[in-house]
Amino acid sequence: MRPVWRVADVRAAEAGLMATLPQGALMQRAAAGLARRCALLLADRGGVYGARVLLLVGSGDNGGDALYAGAHLARRGAAVSALLLTPGRAHAEGLAALRAAGGRLVDRPPALVDLVLDGIVGIGGTGGLRETAEQLAASLAAHSGRDGTRATVVAVDVPSGVAVDTGHVPLTAAGRPCAVRADVTVTFGALKPALVVGPAAALAGHVELVDIGLEPWLRGTPALRVTEGSDVADWWPRLGPSAEKYGRGVVGVATGSATYPGAAVLSVGGALAGPTGMIRYAGGARAEVLHQHPSVIATGRVADAGRVQAWVCGSGLGTGEEAAAELRAVLAAPVPVVLDADALTLLVDGAMADLLRKRDAPIVVTPHDREYARLCGETPGADRVGATLRLAAWMNAIVLLKGDRTIIGTPDGRAYVNPTGTPVLATGGTGDVLAGLLGSLLAAGLPAERAAAAAAYLHGLAGREAARSGPVTAPDVAAALRPVLARLG
Repeated sequence: MRPVWRVADVRAAEAGLMATLPQGALMQRAAAGLARRCALLLADRGGVYGARVLLLVGSGDNGGDALYAGAHLARRGAAVSALLLTPGRAHAEGLAALRAAGGRLVDRPPALVDLVLDGIVGIGGTGGLRETAEQLAASLAAHSGRDGTRATVVAVDVPSGVAVDTGHVPLTAAGRPCAVRADVTVTFGALKPALVVGPAAALAGHVELVDIGLEPWLRGTPALRVTEGSDVADWWPRLGPSAEKYGRGVVGVATGSATYPGAAVLSVGGALAGPTGMIRYAGGARAEVLHQHPSVIATGRVADAGRVQAWVCGSGLGTGEEAAAELRAVLAAPVPVVLDADALTLLVDGAMADLLRKRDAPIVVTPHDREYARLCGETPGADRVGATLRLAAWMNAIVLLKGDRTIIGTPDGRAYVNPTGTPVLATGGTGDVLAGLLGSLLAAGLPAERAAAAAAYLHGLAGREAARSGPVTAPDVAAALRPVLARLG
């Protein structure tokens, strides 16, 4: 997993490293890495020599990084212009280096621009861009270069204007992001939350991490961790020659109803794609489940299902007394449980929530934002990681807060973010598939937080796989899980 660090931790690490280096050496390292990435981007647009580069330069070290990188590019023959947003406060040494390399200052963007380097505000910025900077940011898409295509926008460390520790992006009165939208973000030393969570992550584009020697100086606990494919492959249960269906785990699925049989079919489909050896279905959609999935053992009630290693409960269950009784039966079982959809609505009842908090076995809840609001009385807000962790602590449960960048939080304060999310999953029933897959992973013996992180990762990949063939439906996602899982080896 890739660690993601808060601004205070990055600042402390930079201070420790700089104390061991000659003055200005750390900025030079960052600028060299930044210039190298810009040169590679310009190579795809006709080369560095003769390229037109615009630097948007703020008053801090972020602007200094941009100026030094611009100097590198100017020495390779690029026509580099710098637009200083606070002329009297630009980084003096960086400005001198740019001038010595042949760069020039301008008071407005040139007509032709191949690459824009966003050095307006770095990790110390707060509250979005000021008006002039926001107007510049909004106009970037209008610039084009030698080949007539839109200028490539590269953010220095983070896109200017984003809230670095939360990923929040303020909006203008017109509803535009009050921040730069980058094609590429070159970040230094460590990933920051705004590059992986919240609406800011969508503004960062492709993120490239430049090693400046910071890692040994990063102390304490990361803000969160990013799940990677290698993690999921390492966690995945492997079959040995003595494997048999019961030993692989049995997952119980208490979902769906006569009114919503599709939820049962989809959640069972998600569970069947996972690593367990048997599915026991309990609910009012037995006929539909057996028609679609004849290998499943189906009964009408949780009490009649038999022994399982994990339960999935809630999707399409309903919220009446019969549904509540089934949820209570699931919570009484001493095995891990996944609670989704209607089960979350039933948890708003205080007695049911108390029952949840008293359990010893792991619990994973999977709310989207509206379900989160029903549980908490408010939306997740700007800090989705903080909101997830607060709910996890209150419920004594793993919380999987669904979204474009799904967050997984634990009761003791660990957080993970899923990088494979896609908007195509914002369609009915895909959450049912996710819940079933997650239950299968729990029944196979994965620890709850790993099971949640793996399920979110694979579910996102399945959404992307399904989207290759056109508009996505939940059955498409369930079907796409199989080729995705096959690639795990």
